[in-house]
Amino acid sequence: MTRRLTTDEIARYRNDGFHFPVRVMSSEDAGVYRHRLEDHERATGAPIAGNMRHKVHLLFTWANDLARHPAILDAVEDLIGPDILCWSSTFFIKEARSPSFVSWHQDATYWGLSTDEVVTAWVAFADAPVESGAMRFWPGSHLRKQIEHRDTFDENNLLSRGQEIAVDVPEGAGVDVPLKAGEMSLHHVLLAHASGPNTTGDRRIGFALRYIPPHVRQLKVRDSATLVRGRDPFGNFDPEPAPKADLDAAAVATHREAVERSAKALYSGTDRTTFRA
Repeated sequence: MTRRLTTDEIARYRNDGFHFPVRVMSSEDAGVYRHRLEDHERATGAPIAGNMRHKVHLLFTWANDLARHPAILDAVEDLIGPDILCWSSTFFIKEARSPSFVSWHQDATYWGLSTDEVVTAWVAFADAPVESGAMRFWPGSHLRKQIEHRDTFDENNLLSRGQEIAVDVPEGAGVDVPLKAGEMSLHHVLLAHASGPNTTGDRRIGFALRYIPPHVRQLKVRDSATLVRGRDPFGNFDPEPAPKADLDAAAVATHREAVERSAKALYSGTDRTTFRA
């Protein structure tokens, strides 16, 4: 029995590597999450950036609640089973009229995970029309397995290494993925995807949650993850505690250690040790 996705939707995900849109909350509730994020940004005087936009569920109670949202987890369970770890969470924000973009890439390239049983739930905090730099997916590209990548470290590229696939995506092959606030898309860790600049007058705010079943291993470092549903009989990842309050001392310490591990895995082979702004 499926919990959220239909049998046909699951089959299309397996074939195409993605599924959208999935409504997980009302636009009003999505606005509440946006407000919590922007409250923090107003308090600090700058958009969330660098290490702060990674593993966000370890810093803020509201982000941790979202990582455990039943509507998200029900859909993820349909794809990877009832035992679920949240391995990472990342904000991908394009400011209004921003040149920021994301090159064609596969998520799995530098992550160091042992299998491709990884699903990304990309949740829209604000409307993400095509003009805002919505994601584009290359259907079926996950079936090519790992594609060679090259690093660019382009300053306008939102990816940590500015990585891009070393093959040309066929003309017209990309599928635009516009979302409304409160909707999410789901995509496979090997699906090639990209997005262009934001030409609108509003921010494009996406919160990407990466989920894995507990039998997946990290091959580069001793990593950590958050059990959000079911059980973990394998212990391949050190358990991450939920924050008791936003940015409390224990949460900040947990986050610092977790991000250091993630950066060490992601940037192996380079001289970088922290996430880009």
